[in-house]
Amino acid sequence: EKLDCMVNRLKAISHPDRITLLELLQKKEKATVSEIQAYLNLEQASTSNHLRLLRDQQIVISKRVGKNKYYSIKHVVVAEIISCISRCA
Repeated sequence: EKLDCMVNRLKAISHPDRITLLELLQKKEKATVSEIQAYLNLEQASTSNHLRLLRDQQIVISKRVGKNKYYSIKHVVVAEIISCISRCA
């Protein structure tokens, strides 16, 4: 069961747009859907789908502040994984 969870989280990360999204959150620490959408240059629906998948896998969290919902990386380890992947490229 733990192995399945790990595999599913790695699968969730293993998409170019989601890696780019996580790189943004690593740099900024938090961002709104609009900021993420503009950074990825994707439709709002696609951006929301990527965020939902990452949230479902407990990779990112969201927090509402007024009218805005801010997303951030849930665990520091995920940011470290993204850094490691970036260095290997």
